[in-house]
Amino acid sequence: MLASTARTTQEWQAADAAHFLHPFTDFKGLARKGSRIIERADNIYLWDSDGHKILDAMSGLWCVNVGYGQQALVDAATAQLKQLPFYNAFFQTATPPAIRLAEVLAEVAPGYQHVFFSGSGSEGNDTVVRMVRRYWDVMGQPERTVIISRHNAYHGSTMAGASLGGMAGMHAQGGLPIPGIEHIEQPYWWAHGRPQGLSRDDFGLQAARWLEERIEAIGAHKVAAFIGEPVQGAGGVIIPPATYWPEVERICRKHGILLVADEVITGFGRTGRWFGSETLGFKPDLMTFAKGVTSGYIPLGGVLVGSRVAEALIERGGEFNHGYTYSGHPVACAVALANIALIREQGLVEHVHDDVGPYLAARYRELAEHPLVGDAETCGLMGALLLVRDKATGEAFADEVEIGMVCRGHCFREGLIMRAVGDRMIIAPPLVITRAQIDEMVALIRRCLDLTLADARAAGWAR
Repeated sequence: MLASTARTTQEWQAADAAHFLHPFTDFKGLARKGSRIIERADNIYLWDSDGHKILDAMSGLWCVNVGYGQQALVDAATAQLKQLPFYNAFFQTATPPAIRLAEVLAEVAPGYQHVFFSGSGSEGNDTVVRMVRRYWDVMGQPERTVIISRHNAYHGSTMAGASLGGMAGMHAQGGLPIPGIEHIEQPYWWAHGRPQGLSRDDFGLQAARWLEERIEAIGAHKVAAFIGEPVQGAGGVIIPPATYWPEVERICRKHGILLVADEVITGFGRTGRWFGSETLGFKPDLMTFAKGVTSGYIPLGGVLVGSRVAEALIERGGEFNHGYTYSGHPVACAVALANIALIREQGLVEHVHDDVGPYLAARYRELAEHPLVGDAETCGLMGALLLVRDKATGEAFADEVEIGMVCRGHCFREGLIMRAVGDRMIIAPPLVITRAQIDEMVALIRRCLDLTLADARAAGWAR
C-alpha cells in the first residue's frame, strides 16, 4: 500500500519522531522541528506532504541518476519479483540477473572482468578492506595490512567504511578508526594550495607527494592499498587538480601498492564518463560502486575487481570467507540492468559530457561573480560554491555563523535541495536534467545566495 495523504503533515511528523531514528541526525532536535515529509517525485522534482514542489539538485543522495518515475525500472523489479524475488549466491548457486549484470558491468568498465556484489557502498568498502588484505595474504606478504585514505573522505558508515573515511566527527564516536587505517591530507587547493601561492597543478603534485611521504614513513612493505574518491563528494565536492591522480597512480605502482577508487558517487555517468577515474585520468585496481548502478530505485553495491587482484584470488586464494545475504540480489540486479540499459539508450553519459556538463560549468562561472562566492567548481554534474565573508581576500566566515546552513535553510524554503558542507554549497542533479532545468536551478541558487547575503549583512557577518 502506498503512503498517502490520509495523514496530515503533523501526524506524519509525530509518528516519525515517535519511531524513526534518522541517519546523521540529532534525534531530539529533529523531533522538536519535525521532518519534511516527501510524498512523490517525477523527473528531477519532489513534492512534500504540504504540496510544495522541490527541485532535487542532489539526486536524492547522489544516486537518482536517471531521474524519478522511470517505468522501465519499475517494470524490471516487478517482473523479477514475480519470477524469482530472492535467492542467495551462497551454496554454489547463482541467478541469471546477477550473472547478466556482472557481464554488463564488465562491458561498461573495460579492464574489470569480475565483480563482488554487496548491498551498499559502505558494504562494498568493507569488502575492499577484506579483499586487499586477503590479496596480500595469498601473495605471501601478509604484513601488508595498512590502508591509506584521506582526511575529509567519506567511504561509508560501517566500522570499516567509517574508518576508511576521514571525517573527524564520525571517528569521535564508536572507537574509530579501526587499526591499520592511516590518513593523509585531502587535495583541496583552496585550503592548502592557495595560501601557499601554488598553482592548482603544482599543488596537485604536492598533495600526491603526501601519499609517498606516508608510505615511506610506514614502510611500503606494510602498505596494502590507497583508497580515494575521484572527486570527494560528501566532503564538499572537492575536485582535485588534474595533476593529482596520475601522480598518485605512479606512486602506487612504484611501491607496488593497490589503488582503490571509491566510485559510489562518481560512477555511472556522474562526471561525464562511466566512471570518475576515467575523467580524472587513472586506472584503479579495484572500484567500489553503488548509488547510480540502480539510480537508487533499490539498494545494490559492489566492487569491480581488476585482473591483478582477481587472478590472484581465483588462482591462489582458495575460499574467500566473506559475503552478504543480499550479494547479487536478483531483483536489485534486474533493476540495475534496466537502469544501465536506460543510461545507454538515452545517451546520458554523453549528455553529461557533451551538453549539460559544460553548460553547468558555464552557468557556475556566472555564479562565481556573486559577492558571496569565493570559488565555483564543477565536474560533470557535480558542483560546489564556496561561500566567503570577503570576496576580495577570500576571508572565511566565522565557524559559529554556519553560513552554509543559513543558505541551506533558504534553499529549502525556496524549493531547492542543495546540500551544505561547511561553507561549501554542493549539487549533483539527475543526469536527465536539461539546459532549461539548469537555468531554473541556477536561478533558484542565485536567489538563495542573495537571501543569504542579505542575512549576513544584516547580522554584520559580511561586508
